[in-house]
Amino acid sequence: MTSFMAAPHVLVRPATPADRPAVERLWLMFRHDLSEFTPGGQVRPQLPNPDGTFRSERVTAAFGGTDGDWAPYLFVSGEHPVGFAFVRGIGSPTRILNSFFVVRGARRGGVGMQAVRDVVARYPGSWEVAFQDANPGAVAFWRRVGEELAPGEWGEERRPVPGRVGLPPDVWISFRYGKAVGA
Repeated sequence: MTSFMAAPHVLVRPATPADRPAVERLWLMFRHDLSEFTPGGQVRPQLPNPDGTFRSERVTAAFGGTDGDWAPYLFVSGEHPVGFAFVRGIGSPTRILNSFFVVRGARRGGVGMQAVRDVVARYPGSWEVAFQDANPGAVAFWRRVGEELAPGEWGEERRPVPGRVGLPPDVWISFRYGKAVGA
């Protein structure tokens, strides 16, 4: 069993079409992790589809769906895939870290912070990340990301979830990292 407590070397690289099956399996783990958080007092938890999958339109978009303004990344340690990130708005002044996941066995050892830093460094400038208050791990992690990447210069706000009346607002952090776009 590999221990990640000593912050293993993690390679963050653009995901290729050949990586898509691995990312799709990681996506199932990501959605499974999120399924325990029932947003805004909803009665129904986020259950899988009848075929055992979860909604996956973000995977499709990240791998070149109808909007080519996305970029998928895969995190690997040795030969092991340990996470992924989807960046949206790569051609925009502000990028959005749309989906971000690290497998449970690789958490709490610096893998997530290393991966975030590597991904955002590829697109210097303004960034935004959304998460939910109901997910305490995400709350702590993303606030730590803000402080480590933009000490004292990151912001947090709540925004309504588009098209989802009745859900609590998403929490958004924003920060700048690296050389400013256009500077």
